[in-house]
This record gives sequence, C-alpha cells and structure tokens, in this order.
Amino acid sequence: MTPCLETDLCIIGAGPVGATLGALLAAAGVSVAMVDAAPLPPMELPDFDGRAYAIAASSRHLLDAAGVWDRLPTTPCAIRTIRVADGRPGERASPLGLTFDAAETGESAFGWMVEARALRVALNARLPDMPNLHVFAPATAEVERTPEGAVVRLSDGRSIATRLVVAAEGRRSPLRRAAGIAEAGLDYRQLGMVGAFAHERPHDGMALEQFLPSGPFAQLPLTGTAAHPHLSAYVWSEGRRLGEAALALSDAAFGRELARRLGGHLGAVTPVGRRWSYPLSAMHVSRLTDTRLALVGDAAHGIHPISGQGLNLGFRDVAALAEAVIEAVNAGQDPGGAAVLARYQAARRGDNLVVLGVTHTLERLFGNDFGPARIARRLGIAAVDRLPRAKRWFARQAMGYGGATGGLLAGRGI
Repeated sequence: MTPCLETDLCIIGAGPVGATLGALLAAAGVSVAMVDAAPLPPMELPDFDGRAYAIAASSRHLLDAAGVWDRLPTTPCAIRTIRVADGRPGERASPLGLTFDAAETGESAFGWMVEARALRVALNARLPDMPNLHVFAPATAEVERTPEGAVVRLSDGRSIATRLVVAAEGRRSPLRRAAGIAEAGLDYRQLGMVGAFAHERPHDGMALEQFLPSGPFAQLPLTGTAAHPHLSAYVWSEGRRLGEAALALSDAAFGRELARRLGGHLGAVTPVGRRWSYPLSAMHVSRLTDTRLALVGDAAHGIHPISGQGLNLGFRDVAALAEAVIEAVNAGQDPGGAAVLARYQAARRGDNLVVLGVTHTLERLFGNDFGPARIARRLGIAAVDRLPRAKRWFARQAMGYGGATGGLLAGRGI
C-alpha cells in the first residue's frame, strides 16, 4: 500500500499531552500526524464539570510555546500561596505548618488552575490551523515499526509513513505492551476523588495540601463564576471502602466531609458539579523507548496525586522529546533514530524516577497515624519552613522546574 502521507512523527493519542506535543512540534516546523479514536470536538464538555488541572509554571511556558495558552476560553486562576498542614479530619491542623509564597521566589505564581474543558477547547482551537499538523480523529491505527521507519495504517484504509511513533494513549497503552516494555505497578488501595466546591470566603489564590491519616487532601483555587464567585477544586485520597461510601453521600453530607478536612478558613462549603473518582496506583516502565517508538505521559509513568504533578510530568516528557526531535530535524538528522531516542531516555528516566520516589515516600510518610511518625513529620515540616534554601528547592519543584531541559526550549523557561 502506498502511504498517503509522509511525516517526521506520528502521535497516537490526542489527549492533553499528545495534543500539546503535536502543537509544539508543528509550531517548530516538524511535520506531525496525530491519531485518536475519538473525534476532537466531543472532547469539549459544554458545562463546568468540576475537573481541573494544576498547571505548573514550567508547563505554562510549554503551552505558550505551543500556542495553546492564549486560546484558553476562561481565565486560569493563579496559585500564589501554598499551605502545607498535617492533621486529622474534624480537628484543627497542627500549628507546625509550612507556607510557600510565590512572591518570595520572584515569580508571580507557582502555577495556574485550568479547567479540563478549557484546556481541551484551547487545544482544539489550535490544532486545525497548523499547516504541519494532520489530525485523524476519529480513527484507529495499526502500527508497523522497523529499523528503517514506521507505517501507521488507519481504519479508513489510509496510511502514514513516519520516522517516529509516539505513544500518548494513557496507562494501558497498547503500543507499549506490543513493544514488550515491562511495567511494574503498585496499588495504593485508595480512591482518588476530584471535583469542585463553592465556598463562603475568597481563597486569595491559596492552595492547601492537608496530610491526613487516610491520605492527602488538597484544595486548589479556581476562577469563580457568576453563580459561584468563590470556587475551589478538591483532590481527596481515601481508603477505597471509605471513599466509595463518601461518593454515595448526599451533596449536603459530602459537603460536611469536605469541611471536616478543610478547616474553617473558607467558611461554609457546597459541592458543585460532578464527583469523579479513580483507583490510585503508581506505575514504572523498564524503558521509555523502543525501535521507532517513544512513550510520553501516562503511557510512560504513573504517580500518586499527592504532589499534583501527574500532567506536569507528562509535559516535561513533551519538552524533552520535542527538544530532541526539533534539533534532529533542524540538523537534517533522523528524528526517530537511535540517537534521538537515547537522548530522550536519558533526559526523562532520572526525573521520572525521582518524582515517583518522592510521591511514594510522601504517601507512606504522611499516610499514617503512628504517633512518633506524626511528631517527626510535623517537626520536619516546621524545619523546612525555617530553612530558606530547602524551601526554595521545594518551591522550584512545585513550579515544575525539577526536570527542566537545557537546550532549545530553555529560553522559554521549560
């Protein structure tokens, strides 16, 4: 079969990570094909549904470079302050807390809260007007990879000849499994619950990370609406049985449980929109590449949401892979060759392992009610609050600069 299209790269999966990679590469002059089983417009939800992403400062630079950020249909909410506390539901948090202020770092914000639907709208607005980007959605694909190149055969009979295939299909990536890339998983036996709630008092751009015995609870500031001028998102980790019971509560009872974990600083709270849930687990893969194949985003790693870095970790994959591919194309080299794949593997493996290790350690350290451990972690939190260098290091991690790349994209802060 004669290929109908020849490209430098083909991305399988048009979620936030895959679509951002496609937009970033196309903006740099790389020819890209993108395939997704779902049509893009129905990915946009018409109404607020409670889901939102914490976009770190480094990820905003990436979305700027991809031409996506300015197309967001709603104003993102800046996270200017982060408060870290340790406690128990229904009790006052320990006075030995930790507060990060973005102004102390010279930055305007640690990150921004962006509605999931808003990011999808912005991506869908960006993709069609890029001459170097060809989107095939809805379509399914069969991929054949050889040392010389790859052919992607679409369900409608068309085909794409490409130099590199990128798996951006999520945790259960068929491409990863077909490549025989081993994965190791860890079930935290917890349920992650996400959604939004309205509250009586303004949040003033403050995010709360509350460490509780059964799992962390985060409040993240959102831009208000006419109906709900003071609005926040929650990310609530709970033991599976108790989590399922919480999801079955009425709105009033669910709101009371949110309030028990928040404390009283936001006043009365009311759940808004849907409640979303998913089982919490970690995943590590033995390698990020195979012949003519690179893994990005959830196809490459999975972490506990305790640090809110899941999507940002995927965006760091995007930055590293885009840098390697752009340099190769600009130099007239093979963008899917062994040198590019080795560079990507080297750039991302260490950072992925560090973030996986840190999030797992935090979950184990803070997710228990053992007396001596509770005292030790509270003293540790208080100590960090009094150590400027340590505090700056943690602040940079929150901004997503822990895995920054150093070449073509560095000038944009990525």
